[in-house]
Amino acid sequence: MFKNKTVIITGASRGIGKAIGLKLAAEGANIVIASKSVEENPKLGGTIFSAAAEMEAAGGKALAVQCDIRFEEQIQNVVNKTVEKFGGIDILINNASAISLTPTEQTEPKRFDLMYDINVRGTFMMSRACIPHLKKGTNAHILNLSPPINMDLKWFAGHLAYTISKYNMTMIALGLSAELKKYHIAANALWPRTTIATAAVNNLLGGEALMKMSRTPEILADAAYAILSKSSTECSGNAFIDEEVLAKEGITNLDKYAVTPGGELFNDLFV
Repeated sequence: MFKNKTVIITGASRGIGKAIGLKLAAEGANIVIASKSVEENPKLGGTIFSAAAEMEAAGGKALAVQCDIRFEEQIQNVVNKTVEKFGGIDILINNASAISLTPTEQTEPKRFDLMYDINVRGTFMMSRACIPHLKKGTNAHILNLSPPINMDLKWFAGHLAYTISKYNMTMIALGLSAELKKYHIAANALWPRTTIATAAVNNLLGGEALMKMSRTPEILADAAYAILSKSSTECSGNAFIDEEVLAKEGITNLDKYAVTPGGELFNDLFV
C-alpha cells in the first residue's frame, strides 16, 4: 500500500509526527522529516537525523531536511530536495504546531505570531508548495493534525489564540478537499480524543500526572494509516477523531495505546 510512496511530515523528529512516519516506513514508504531540530534538546528529545535513522531501521527510506515552516524558502527547499531524491510527493502530513494555552491578555504578539506563522501560514504554504507534485502523486492525501471545528464557546474562553489557529488548520484541510477534488487529492484533519504522551503535554500542559492519563502517539499513527489507505476520491473533507477512525476499522479495544494500562484517560482539548 505505501511501498515507495513519498510522504512529507512536518514536525516529525519526535512525538506524533515521528510515530506516523515509523508506521508508514514499516510499509516501505519514503519519509521526509521536515523539522527544525538538528541538535538534541534534552527537554524534547530527537532530531531530524535520529528520526531518519529510526525510519530506515523500520524498513523505509528517509530524508532529513531542516525546515522552519515559517519561511517559504525553507519550505521550497524541502519540496525540491524531496522531488530530487524520490521523484515526487504522494502524501503531506501537516503536523508541526505551536501551542500557548494563554488567555488574550497573556498572549503577547510574539506568541500569537508564532502560532499563526506555524499553525496557519506554515500549514497553508507547505500545502501550496506540495500541490503541484501531489497532482501527479498516487492516491494523494493531505492530512492536518487539527481538531473538528466546534463553536461551543468553552473552547475559545481559555486560549482564544490557540483555538482559532488550530481551527484554521482544519479549515485549510476542509477548503483544500473542495479545491483539489478535481485533481483526486484528498484533504482531511485528524485529532485525538485523549491527550497524547508527547513532549508538549509533558512540558506545557500537565507534566507527569497528565502523561500517565494519556495514550501513546501510536494511536494517531494507526488512525492516520487507516485514513491514508483510503481512496483519495472517496475519503476527503473530514475532521476525524482517532477513536472513531479505528472503530470503523473494527478496532475497539484501545488498551494497548494507554500509557497506564486500565488507567483513567484525560480528554483532549476540543473533544
